[in-house]
Amino acid sequence: MAAWVILVDHAKDFSNAETPHKVMTVREYITSPRLFRGAHPTIVNLSRSYAYQGAGYYASLLAAARGHRVIPNVETMVDLSRKTLYRIALPELEDTLNRELRGQAEQDEGTFRITVCFGSVREVRYMRFARLLFDWFRAPLIQVTVKCGEWSTIDRIRTVSIHDISDEDRNFFHEALEVYSRRSWRAPKTRAQLKYSLAVLRNPKEVLPPTSAASLRYLAKLAQRHGVEVVEIGKDNYHQLAQYDALFIRETTSIDNHTYRFAKRAVQEGMPVIDDPVSMIRCTNKVYLAELLEAHGIPTPKTVIMSSLKDVPKMEERLGYPVVLKIPDGSFSRGVFKVEERAGAEARLKELFEESDLVLAQEFCPTEFDWRVGVLDGEPLFACQYMMAKKHWQIIHHEKGKPSVEGDFRPCALNEAPPEVIDNAVRAARLIGPGLYGVDIKETDGRCVVIEVNDNPNLEHGVEDAAEKEFVWNRLVQWFVRRLDEHYSG
Repeated sequence: MAAWVILVDHAKDFSNAETPHKVMTVREYITSPRLFRGAHPTIVNLSRSYAYQGAGYYASLLAAARGHRVIPNVETMVDLSRKTLYRIALPELEDTLNRELRGQAEQDEGTFRITVCFGSVREVRYMRFARLLFDWFRAPLIQVTVKCGEWSTIDRIRTVSIHDISDEDRNFFHEALEVYSRRSWRAPKTRAQLKYSLAVLRNPKEVLPPTSAASLRYLAKLAQRHGVEVVEIGKDNYHQLAQYDALFIRETTSIDNHTYRFAKRAVQEGMPVIDDPVSMIRCTNKVYLAELLEAHGIPTPKTVIMSSLKDVPKMEERLGYPVVLKIPDGSFSRGVFKVEERAGAEARLKELFEESDLVLAQEFCPTEFDWRVGVLDGEPLFACQYMMAKKHWQIIHHEKGKPSVEGDFRPCALNEAPPEVIDNAVRAARLIGPGLYGVDIKETDGRCVVIEVNDNPNLEHGVEDAAEKEFVWNRLVQWFVRRLDEHYSG
């Protein structure tokens, strides 16, 4: 069954001779609901008009109902129908466009148009702008009218028909479609056997990656048994994300870098994703977590949320010294500092308040190790003990100008971990969402306190033997398959 289908109003608009993909009319697609039953093709809707309740509009609307991936979807059609609806995108688009225009030897005058095909342009100088435009509005063919000036502005963004563009743009459109739809990483032998594709976002140069290349190879091998193809992608593949069925982010997440944009785009495309943007936002901010856990009666270290140096006496009264100071969005033990007395606390707080309006102060809970409990879909997945780095009070010792030093780790069978540790971890993770989380817990002074809930946890440290490894990765694949089955079954 065809993996890509091109929809046109008239056969002459885009013939089968011009593409290796199946071409059919919009009318044929609308009136043939059973034609692609059991398959999940990608539909490229090249209707001459996307007007509300027109044939082109209904083709994309029905594609979504049939569980087909479609470009453009009806949301994009509506967004581009009026400037008042796409105005929200203009500041970012114009900023990128003007940065590219400033690099030109000669400035354009009057107005000019940029034609964008699947996020690509004939004029290489506008490539960054074209990709950003495609990120905002995923349509096969978009034309932008620009008014030149000291600060050039976007006068209009509209979809255009392939029937209405120049021969040069039409030739470029064919090239862009070929690049966008190419799946060279999938061997012909397995194409018909694998039901879904899982994109894994990874940075091979990351110093502390959450998953190794070897584990991803293991995941790919295991996923094939479930009919899932695993494809590793990088941050430069953002414009191709909609070609896949699901997304698994395996590089350190942050709401101010590309990982968050990938997660948000995946949700917009209706793709199951780990980690989802809501989980990223909730897990990233320690102030949010402290309030959330306390509100639901989950034990945590004694905590004071500070907004200025005036809060130091309150911190001392409640926590004493030593005390741990944290910026809200630190990760991997970064942005976390232990201070022993007031002078050190005030000096460190001055630095931290330059980065954040709020700082978290917590009681110091010395332990030989932290528990890390993996939770997937509200159920425990693995347990592990993270030992403190040598001669240090954290599991990772960051020292300026030197490589980070990590403590050792000891996997632990779920049934051998203290029940209270597992219970508190599961309760905390369920407050965040149905995704994958690593919950850090300390046992201290007869208490079992949750330190934080992390998205993007390492899955390798929690397994000790082959059986446990298969259990963990198999559960993960099943999570994606279950959600994809539910999504495509309606």
